[in-house]
Amino acid sequence: MSTSALHVARTGLDAQDVKMRVIANNLANVNTTGFKRDRANFETLAYQQVIAAGAQADSQNKLAIGLNLGTGVQLTGTERIDTPGTIQTTGNSMDLAIEGQGYFQLQRVDGTIAYTRAGNFKSSPEGVIVSADGLPLIPQIQLPEGASAITIGNDGTVSANVPGQTEPVVVGQIETARFVNPAGLTALGGNLLSESAASGVPQVGAAGLEGRGTIRQNALEGSNVNTVEELVDMIETQRAYEVASKMIKATDEMLQYVNQQL
Repeated sequence: MSTSALHVARTGLDAQDVKMRVIANNLANVNTTGFKRDRANFETLAYQQVIAAGAQADSQNKLAIGLNLGTGVQLTGTERIDTPGTIQTTGNSMDLAIEGQGYFQLQRVDGTIAYTRAGNFKSSPEGVIVSADGLPLIPQIQLPEGASAITIGNDGTVSANVPGQTEPVVVGQIETARFVNPAGLTALGGNLLSESAASGVPQVGAAGLEGRGTIRQNALEGSNVNTVEELVDMIETQRAYEVASKMIKATDEMLQYVNQQL
């Protein structure tokens, strides 16, 4: 029984350690553009059924309750919370935020598509709109040489003043993608996500249509991490870790007593 208590307490230590790591990552990214906080989810381990509920107590009566002993806790996964972050006005024409559901599409070096909520875009030396890491948007948008006064509409239409033209010229349209289960996207780092079997296939099209959010120019979406909430969770996790640690100490003292006295 004491050995089982040690095991149960150890699973509690492991669980709280993982939760603290998730909280630490959330707090570390409190100022990361487009970051979505994670939440650790746990479930009970298998129960040991010593006496089944409803078992025969005697010739005439049955037990109203049984005897089940839990074996601890385990991590089921980390869930990304996709609530929107605060939209911050920047005044930079290449800064974009999505108001509502959806992700910008970027082409990675290996040709695969990555998705992001971070809209801090730039213009490459060739005039291609790229992410801060130099990954081009999909579909690729090429700004004409000498283009100025770049305007991006709520539907993603990109217009610019071009030398020799009296009116702004449409140079492309930014398309966004939404997923049935965005929490199922795989985090790659660098503010990038990738499609997975859990997320479903991307539904790509113009912003503002079929459930996709609209695009807001001159703004960025901040992190949705609430510092106060994370600090409260951190304190609760620390206390739970301390309790599990004390359980191990108490169980060890019980085992020591048995070894010395019996």
